[in-house]
Amino acid sequence: MITLLQGAVDTTKQIIDTANAVKQAVATAPPELHFIDLLFKGGWVMIPLAFLAFLGLVIFTERYITIRKSSKIESNLMLQIKQYIHEGKLDHAITVCRNNNSPLGRMLEKGLRRIGRPIKDIEGAIENVGKLEVSKIEKNIGILGIIAGIAPMLGFVGTIVGVITIFHDVSIKGAIEIGTISGGLYTKMITSATGLIVGIIAYILYHILNMMVERIILRMETDAIEFIDLLEEPGK
Repeated sequence: MITLLQGAVDTTKQIIDTANAVKQAVATAPPELHFIDLLFKGGWVMIPLAFLAFLGLVIFTERYITIRKSSKIESNLMLQIKQYIHEGKLDHAITVCRNNNSPLGRMLEKGLRRIGRPIKDIEGAIENVGKLEVSKIEKNIGILGIIAGIAPMLGFVGTIVGVITIFHDVSIKGAIEIGTISGGLYTKMITSATGLIVGIIAYILYHILNMMVERIILRMETDAIEFIDLLEEPGK
């Protein structure tokens, strides 16, 4: 009986020792690292980086919606224009282009209103309208390219400022402490990482919009050439 009691006591002590060890391990465990906390530790440089990220997102969203609307061209637009031109119904063709409400429609409408003049004049009018429409589509896209270049540099500036601050603290204390150097570097490197992330995303979004614009330009050029060929047919 005494042996059993002694075993129970030993078991209880082991459980208590294990519980104390677990409590001590939990107490000494490093604090959990949160993404939001890291962002706040980046310093004042995170403010312009956040502004650039927000500006880039707004520009991309606005331009993406605009370009998508401009790219929605009726597949039978040229067929309708051809039919009306062959039938001599220029007013109907102009109405179709106006109702289409797209860069291509406005470009072809300008050409239709110039029918009767030399082909060179019609080509020039279409080309001028095309340039204006492309410039409207490309509006503010270049800002994304600027953000892609500025954001990484801002992040690097934040890191340099952090390093300068660390060496300033070391010079004041008169001693190099690992905690001061490593802690300061890890918080200041956040700005470089954030700048690179913002820059990379802005770079990708910039090229996505450019590819969409290039497809619209190709479609406009193809249909413009087809329209001029239509006017140069015998009897037109």
